[in-house]
Amino acid sequence: MAIGLKEGGRAPNFSMDSTQGPIKLGDFKGQTLVLYFYPKDDTPGCTTGAKDFSDLAKDFATAGAPVVGVSRDTMARHEKFAAKHDLGITLGSDEDGTVCEAYGVWVEKKNYGRTYMGIERSTFLIGPDGKVIRIWRKVRVKEHAEEVLTAVKSAP
Repeated sequence: MAIGLKEGGRAPNFSMDSTQGPIKLGDFKGQTLVLYFYPKDDTPGCTTGAKDFSDLAKDFATAGAPVVGVSRDTMARHEKFAAKHDLGITLGSDEDGTVCEAYGVWVEKKNYGRTYMGIERSTFLIGPDGKVIRIWRKVRVKEHAEEVLTAVKSAP
């Protein structure tokens, strides 16, 4: 399913624990949802990304678009990460990787000659009808939150 995930297609359903309690795709019906995947709590790029989305959380809320950041970290790690950096977004815990697999972000990565499986930094803009409006893959953190906010504001 994940391989065929395209803009205009139906977003895969999900269900996971989060810093706001259990969440599922259906909870966001009628809203635009920003679902972003990141490798690991409290690492430099992931912290910058989470803080950037948090800094714009009120703007996303005004635009009617909740933001959910997803990694395979535990809820305990998410809660510590959110508290440490005063994050204003929801963090979802996908410990078993089912959500990452469904969205096609659990991929083979290479770093310093080492090959391993990990989360590809990706963002999905999901419309009120549950269809994917826009997909960003291999995201560069710098200015990404602003780019997503612009897309939310211009979404149908």
